Amino acid sequence: MTVPTAVRAQDADPQVDTVDEIVVEARRSGAPIWEVTRNGATVLLVGEINGVPEATPWSASALEAATARSQRVMSGIGVQGSFRDIMRLMWRMRTWTSLPGETTSADYLAPQWQARLDAIEDRVGEDYSRKSFLITAGDLLRDGAGYGRNSADDAGDVVRRAARKARVRVRSVEAEARGDQLVDDLLTAPPESRLTCMHAAIEAAEAGPDAVLARGRAWTRFEVTAVMASPVQKALEVCWPWGDPRLGPQLKTAWTAAIEEALTETGVTMAVAPLGLLAEAGGVLDRLEAQGAVIEGPEWKAR
Repeated sequence: MTVPTAVRAQDADPQVDTVDEIVVEARRSGAPIWEVTRNGATVLLVGEINGVPEATPWSASALEAATARSQRVMSGIGVQGSFRDIMRLMWRMRTWTSLPGETTSADYLAPQWQARLDAIEDRVGEDYSRKSFLITAGDLLRDGAGYGRNSADDAGDVVRRAARKARVRVRSVEAEARGDQLVDDLLTAPPESRLTCMHAAIEAAEAGPDAVLARGRAWTRFEVTAVMASPVQKALEVCWPWGDPRLGPQLKTAWTAAIEEALTETGVTMAVAPLGLLAEAGGVLDRLEAQGAVIEGPEWKAR
């Protein structure tokens, strides 16, 4: 059940007062936040996006204050890796940073997509023809759309810093995939498997810096559906790691399980999760709503 965000009447229970105060403080940050309650447990889901421009500022201090008053924090995405995995990746760097053999992007992209890539190369003064699609997608977002340049702090970084300072327990959310499996995926995935990502990255680069700015503004205005419709966000959702057919589902499963567990604990859990994971069709918010949880916060469903 979804109910609109509102200031609720105070009652005699000091725990409820504390929860309300934390919620109000967190929402002053300007980040989209959902308060999820079930059987007396409360989870504050902070929908994080990376690359929020400094031109669309938000109040990190408010989120820090709310974090310090929470009982626990969940944040981060990752896999269990080793030094050997890192060295293996570095040793085989050419394998995952360049296209196979002497092939070029034109050997994999349809002519109309190659023409669009050529136009972007001319505009930004770069040559992506031999780079792997994994690398090119990130370069297109950075060079063509300005993604990641002059960015404000990410919500996850803010919350982790505040939790360490206040000595609040932090739970890292990790995928089941091991580092060696991740390296295998990076080294062996054929270029054809990244075409969807390349198409989305080309469209984001064509949209340019205005798309990054619009995405950031929509985020700070709680316009979640507008963020999800952004060409920049769409590219991030279908590219590595979330778009990886092996790693992406594992990351989503790990987050879903962590939030489910938090809803069995007392007190307030601050969870900083990727916005796409929360707000996508059939995502965490949809599943929680279907299970009968009470959710207060911005509208996340596209109408």
